[in-house]
Amino acid sequence: MKYCAILAILILTGASPVLADGGHHHEVPTLSAKTKTVVTMKDQTLTVTFGPIDLPVGHSGDLAASMPKHTFELPEDMYLVGYKANVYLQDGTPLPQQYLHHILLMDNNKESVSCPGEPQFFAGAGMEMTEARFPKGYGVKLGKGHKLTALVAFYHKVPPTRNVMASFTMQIAPKGSHVEPMEVYQVGVNIVCFSKFGKRAKDETDEGMLIRPGVDVRSAPLKFSMDGCTKFAYPHGHDQLLLIALENITTGKTLLRTVPDVALDGAFKAFQPHQVYKNAAGFAVNTRDEYVMTMVHHKALDDKREQYGMGNYLMYMTPGPCPSDQSASTR
Repeated sequence: MKYCAILAILILTGASPVLADGGHHHEVPTLSAKTKTVVTMKDQTLTVTFGPIDLPVGHSGDLAASMPKHTFELPEDMYLVGYKANVYLQDGTPLPQQYLHHILLMDNNKESVSCPGEPQFFAGAGMEMTEARFPKGYGVKLGKGHKLTALVAFYHKVPPTRNVMASFTMQIAPKGSHVEPMEVYQVGVNIVCFSKFGKRAKDETDEGMLIRPGVDVRSAPLKFSMDGCTKFAYPHGHDQLLLIALENITTGKTLLRTVPDVALDGAFKAFQPHQVYKNAAGFAVNTRDEYVMTMVHHKALDDKREQYGMGNYLMYMTPGPCPSDQSASTR
């Protein structure tokens, strides 16, 4: 397909992303002959494939990459309408989701709304590997010639495993279809803007916040820098997570309440579909009200492992108020 050829040519340019320097700039290790990243486009999908790579490996740079960041250009305008991540061996054998820490996709030609001075983080996934499908008729515009950066981080405490791969597949809207563009806004109890990593708490690392024994409740205040109508919210969490919530303190409303499916020992299994917010009507956020993000973990008292947790949402919203005065919420 001609787009594959175009992408292959653009990938070979090796352009570097322009990232804000938050005072913690580190070089990502030089790409070895074995750690490759490939971008392919077929039908209505664009897939970024990482690897193979032998694990465990460490994390490098502000975005905790296990491999060098990979930058490529888009051959035409397109709208992202969904995505899905996978982690597996080179022979196709699936691996436990706990192997994947995160995959991030950034648009270096568009500034983040939630993290000023940083490129727009428009899609990604962690160990939850939840499939994202936006409400019909909504998407994120990716412009022709924009330089996109993709990076992957694997957990560095996994057992020695050879030929590990990960992929991130983006669903693209058919040409000519009407799509209303959405902005992307990231929020979290842990610090989500890499230019603010210097303000992390003493017990917070690139793996998250240290989970304390027993029931561990963490909250963080939040102010939005735009008025928006949220149509989709992608949750992210780690093992031992019990709850993530976003609440409007000013109006006394719970906007998002996300409970994961976990194993008896607290190991994360999935965010079930009914726990992932998706609603064309949406709920409103604004720059005036006060909000709070909360995450709750439970770590067994006899569990001596050092574990770190996160509670994040990647919110997809149209600018301005919702068409209806009534905001939707999940309970």
